[in-house]
Amino acid sequence: MKYIFDNVSNDCSKTVTKTYSTSFSLATKMLSASIRQDIYNIYGFVRFADEIVDSFHEFDKKELFEKFEEDLEHALSNKISLNPILNAFQHTFHRYKIDKSLVDSFMNSMRMDLHKSKYLTEEEYKAYIYGSADVVGLMCLKVFVKGDKEKYNELKDTAMSLGSAFQKVNFLRDLKADHEDLNRTYFPNTDLTKLDEASKQDIINDIENDFTEGLEGIKKLPMEAKFGVFMAYRYYRQLLKKLKKTPALDIKNTRVRVPNYKKFELLTRSYVKFQLNLL
Repeated sequence: MKYIFDNVSNDCSKTVTKTYSTSFSLATKMLSASIRQDIYNIYGFVRFADEIVDSFHEFDKKELFEKFEEDLEHALSNKISLNPILNAFQHTFHRYKIDKSLVDSFMNSMRMDLHKSKYLTEEEYKAYIYGSADVVGLMCLKVFVKGDKEKYNELKDTAMSLGSAFQKVNFLRDLKADHEDLNRTYFPNTDLTKLDEASKQDIINDIENDFTEGLEGIKKLPMEAKFGVFMAYRYYRQLLKKLKKTPALDIKNTRVRVPNYKKFELLTRSYVKFQLNLL
């Protein structure tokens, strides 16, 4: 009867995705049913790890994180966990032979959030983004190409660029919360208390370069994944567009959002482009 528990585990990961991120959930729904659940499973895992270090302020985060990490190792080694999120993730991990180093790098970046508040050099910044975002893109890529090593290696760099772009948009959008609530500063050589238009434009230029590289990879994805990933790309490009129009001072004092009606407008336009092969 383990299949019942596995089904419950999958449902938990799907619920986590729908509850925590309407935009990612919408994009995931655009994936083929053959790979959709595995993306839910990856998201559930990374979401829970991120929540430990970002949200559970009333508890001992270090203790919770170490327990989660211990349970993760047990799940990957034994192919089962009574934590349904980890049980679902280990299934995807083994099904697509995801490289353990990707999981380790992700957990290392999450662990850094427990104690590190500033990233002073470009090397530190890139290392954090690799572990917190690029490797998540690579885990998803493993699913998108259904474990095809040749296709994975071909698209690896562009998947990392797309992951970096998404993460950097999040950093720019969440400047206020990261700085005031979590006392974190991710952008190196940038004084967030004196963020000006020139500094903002430098960040945006960097993100746009990542998006340009990432789009080239999207065009080469299998059909089962292409539209869903393109939808996520379009959503984050819309966020960046709004951030470009938002004065630097306002970015520090508010959180830019894409309203739901705009998300569905993006969905419609993206679908038309996809159907007409205009990617």
